Amino acid sequence: MSNGAASRASAARIVFDVLEHGRSLSQTLPQHTEQFDGRDRAMVQSLCYGVLRHLPLLNAAIASFVSKPLKKDLLILHHLLLVGAYQLLFMRTSDHAAVSATVDATELLKKRRQKGLVNAILRNLQRQRDTLLSKLQADQDLNHGHPRWLAEQIQYAYPAQAPAIFAANNEQAPMWLRVNIQQVSVTDFITALDAYDPELRAERSNESASIPLTHAVDVRQLPGFAEGWFSVQDIAAQQAARLLEAQDGERILDCCAAPGGKTAHILELAPQATVHALDIDEQRLQRVRENLDRLQLHAHVLCGDAAKHEQWWDGELYDRILLDAPCSATGVIRRHPDIKWLRRPSDIAQLEQTQYELLDALWPMLRPGGRLVYATCSILPAENKQQIEAFMQRHADASALPTAPDGATCWQRLPGEQGGDGFFYAIVEKQL
Repeated sequence: MSNGAASRASAARIVFDVLEHGRSLSQTLPQHTEQFDGRDRAMVQSLCYGVLRHLPLLNAAIASFVSKPLKKDLLILHHLLLVGAYQLLFMRTSDHAAVSATVDATELLKKRRQKGLVNAILRNLQRQRDTLLSKLQADQDLNHGHPRWLAEQIQYAYPAQAPAIFAANNEQAPMWLRVNIQQVSVTDFITALDAYDPELRAERSNESASIPLTHAVDVRQLPGFAEGWFSVQDIAAQQAARLLEAQDGERILDCCAAPGGKTAHILELAPQATVHALDIDEQRLQRVRENLDRLQLHAHVLCGDAAKHEQWWDGELYDRILLDAPCSATGVIRRHPDIKWLRRPSDIAQLEQTQYELLDALWPMLRPGGRLVYATCSILPAENKQQIEAFMQRHADASALPTAPDGATCWQRLPGEQGGDGFFYAIVEKQL
C-alpha cells in the first residue's frame, strides 16, 4: 500500500478523533504521524487542517452524493470522504492521485467492501466539482467555515470586520521569529538567515526583533537554533512583554506561563529582572525549562494555581504581573482550526469566571505603582474589554493605562491584522 493511501487513512483517523472524540490536533496528530517522513507528515497535517477549516462546505459537498449518512462502524468513511473532498475542491493534488489514494485508504481502515462506494462518491464530486463548488460557496453560512454560535458572536461584535476575520481564520498562519537580543544582534541574525536561504525572510515588520518568514520551516535547521538565537512567536503575541516594560532589578510574575515564550521575551528585554514563571501544569512547565535552557535565560519556574497563592507565593509583592489568561483561543483559529469544533458556547462563561478569579487573586500581589498586563488570544469582548471594565469597577485602586497605538486603554488585535494573530491587551496600574 502506498504512502499516499497511508497518509489519507491517517488524516481520516485524526479528523475522526477531533470531531467524534473531542481530541485536539496537538494531541492526536503526533500519535498518527510517527511512521511518516517529513514530506508525508506535512501532507497529513495539511489534509487535517484543511478539512477542519472548510468543514461545513465539505460536509455539504459529501451530502450531495450520499443517499443516507454514514453512521456507526461506517462513520470513519465519512471522515475519509472529507479528506478526499478537500483534495478535490481545495488542493493542487491531481484528481487521479487524490481519488486513487483516498479509495485505497479504505483498505487500511478495514473497509474494503465500501471501496466502490467511496470511489463513486469522489468520482461524482470530481465530475460536478465546478458547479457544486460555485453553489456551495454562494452560501455564506457554509463558506465562512465556522460553527453558527461562533459566527454569530463574531458578526455581532465586529459587523464590519467579520468577513475579514472569517477569511483570516481559514488561511494558513505565517511563521514569525523573535530574535533573542541577549545572544545575537538582529542584524547578525538576519545576515545568517539570508545566507542560509535568501528567499526565506519576508518583508520586515515595524518591530526590529520580529522576523516574518515566507513559509513554515523546520526551525531546528535554521542558523543559531541550538545557540538560542531566536524563538518562534507570533508578532501579536510578542506585544505582551513589550507592554509589560519590565526593568532590570524588578520582580516579575508571568502567570499561566507555559510554554514559556513570553517568559523568555521578558528576560530578553530585562535580563537582570527576577522572573517567576507560574503555571498549573507541571508537564507543560518542562517546556518552559527547555526553552529557557536553549535561550540561555533563567527564571524561577513555579507550579501552582494562580488563584490559590498560598500554594506557591512567598508573600513578597511583584513590580509587574503578566496574566496571559486562559481563554477561548478564538484569535488563533488559523493556527488551530480544531478550536472551532472543540469549543462550546458554554465554555465561554466558564472561561470568563476563571479570568475574573485570576484577576482578583493576582491584584493583591502587585505593589502600589506596579503594572498588570492582561492578555488573551481571544477576540470575544466578554473575555476582553468587558472583563477589564468589570475589573475596574471592582477595584477603586486600579487605573487603566494607554495600551493600543492610538492611546486606547484596550487593544484588540484581530486575526490577520499586520500579519498577526488575534490578541487582546490591557495595562492596569495600581495607584499609590
